[in-house]
Amino acid sequence: MSGSHRTPARPSLTSRGKLVAVLTTATLAGVVTVGYFALFPGRAPAFVRSAMASVGIADPPPPSLPPPVCPLTGVEPRGQVPHRPALAIKVENHPEARPQASLNDADVVVEEPVEGGYTRFIAIFHCGHSDRVGPVRSGRTTDPDYLRQLGEPLLGYSGAAPGVTRHLQRSELVDVNYNVATGAYIRDAGRIAPHNLYTSTEALWKAGKGSGTRPGQLFDYAESWNGKAKASSTVHLPFSSVADVGWTWSRRDQVWLRSHGDVAHMLEDGSQVSATNVVIQVVEVTNGRIVDAAGNPSPNVELIGSGRAYVLRDGKVIKGRWERDGLDEVTRFITKDGTEIALAPGRTWVELLPSTVEVGTVR
Repeated sequence: MSGSHRTPARPSLTSRGKLVAVLTTATLAGVVTVGYFALFPGRAPAFVRSAMASVGIADPPPPSLPPPVCPLTGVEPRGQVPHRPALAIKVENHPEARPQASLNDADVVVEEPVEGGYTRFIAIFHCGHSDRVGPVRSGRTTDPDYLRQLGEPLLGYSGAAPGVTRHLQRSELVDVNYNVATGAYIRDAGRIAPHNLYTSTEALWKAGKGSGTRPGQLFDYAESWNGKAKASSTVHLPFSSVADVGWTWSRRDQVWLRSHGDVAHMLEDGSQVSATNVVIQVVEVTNGRIVDAAGNPSPNVELIGSGRAYVLRDGKVIKGRWERDGLDEVTRFITKDGTEIALAPGRTWVELLPSTVEVGTVR
């Protein structure tokens, strides 16, 4: 009819059902979406995070990073990990050089065979430091070959044979020896020369003038070792008749204590030399062409390849092997099945033991 008002048609029951279904689905999707972003607000778009913040749902805290640790000990430093290179200092081990200073302040100490059956130490500092280290003595060809693992470290020493000097000059080391950085060393009038030269870590780092690179991690670390190990209270390393080394586990102090034969190896401050870990790296040693004043040949120590290894930690001995493909590579210590041997966080002594020497252990 002309001029009449038509009432709009009502949707059918089928259409209304579809509409309800759509609205219900949208509502559920929204609930699921909101619930998802409530659980994982960091993944929500910015406008959603803003809306969520208005109703009290805040962004989650950023994921926590593991605390920084010193690369040569695996221990958290007091403060920040120092932004400086490793510093190696040659320390004498002749009986007349004892007691030495500050071996227990080093991060790592390496014992290497030298002429006449004696041994000498490479005291390596990075997080550790000391205002008196010594007595300082001459370098050896073993030093740059071992220290190459640390990038470009500094090396402090006093003199070297011409052949050793050439080897050191060809290396990546930053040379801060006595002739280069004379002002960083002092003579102790209370000690007999030549066993009276001392230095400090601060003086040698200063002499390096910012050269060198920060070291990477030298070992794997873990608070405990769940692999195969043998309990042992004493380990005997008879380098020679003049270098008879013993390590005894102290259950009270939870460290290995070093001795010369049956005599405790004491330092200037009255403490006994100690280590959290002792790594025995069995190496091939041959006589080199360089000889000392007494005609004794300087040993050549082979640090590339592989060989037997023993890791002392927690009053136990872990047997394995060491592997190093080249001087630019870090030495790996692994078990028979190829598992990396983890050291306990703390100071480590590395014993470069000639393959002709037997390792003695006592349960």
